[in-house]
Amino acid sequence: MRVGNQLLELARAGGARSLFVVGTGKNVGKTVAMRSVYEAAHDAGLRVALASIGRDGEAIDSGDAQPKPRLRLRPGTVVATASGVLPRSPASKLLGLSHLQTAAGPLLYVEVANTAFYELVGPPTASGIREAIAALQAWSDFTIVDGAIDRVAALAGGNDAVAVASGAAAAGTLTEAVEAAVALVQRLRVAKYDANEAWLRVDGALTASRTAELIAARERRQVVVRDPTQIALVGKAASHAFAHLAIRCERPLRVIAATVASIGRDHSFEPRAFARAVAGATGLPTFDVYAGERVA
Repeated sequence: MRVGNQLLELARAGGARSLFVVGTGKNVGKTVAMRSVYEAAHDAGLRVALASIGRDGEAIDSGDAQPKPRLRLRPGTVVATASGVLPRSPASKLLGLSHLQTAAGPLLYVEVANTAFYELVGPPTASGIREAIAALQAWSDFTIVDGAIDRVAALAGGNDAVAVASGAAAAGTLTEAVEAAVALVQRLRVAKYDANEAWLRVDGALTASRTAELIAARERRQVVVRDPTQIALVGKAASHAFAHLAIRCERPLRVIAATVASIGRDHSFEPRAFARAVAGATGLPTFDVYAGERVA
């Protein structure tokens, strides 16, 4: 079975109507994972919607001028994107106008009329993405979002599924890449707090300095944040904090899988070794999106 089919099944098994793909950095395979799930959902007869936080689907990365994966969309697909990047030909069917603004103009909701390449540019805020997803779900059966970590708050407490992508492009060594994946998964999988147990609420972000203070004070209560995006910790700092504090949240997320991209622009990892290391360290079903296989 293709990777896209398996990711789609994992998402829908929990009742999710949307999948949010987030990554440990740039060029770690988020768009490739998104595209594989899109193809699977379309082939399954679902009416699929796509959105992005940031910009995806462009031929050349605006940041480093390197080639990027394209999004070739089929008729019937629903898209939330900016007016400034909508292809002029072939024409798209306009479904709705939004008051939301993006870096490339007003946000539009359109239906793909003929197979074509599309770019996705979405609103820059968590509330804007939540509004866009709600609109897309009115026109579709399943929504896929290529997202940024700081906007995952848009999903907190909902039925959405989350997949975490990691890759060689965002780390110097395999060990660093695995540590980054583990830290991100730990952060996003923070459990809901138990109101019957003692707890301390942290308003705003849980930073490295704040966690150091709590660890030094030997805090034993649950340390509660609003949602996982309020945990401003990465790498070893995150692992240390989770090892010494009972970090919990009010609005949890549902992480269903990890994906790996072993090839970076400057170096690569042995694919199976990388995928197995991520699977073993995170405990998640792990997929190599380029090899098209599930490793664990």
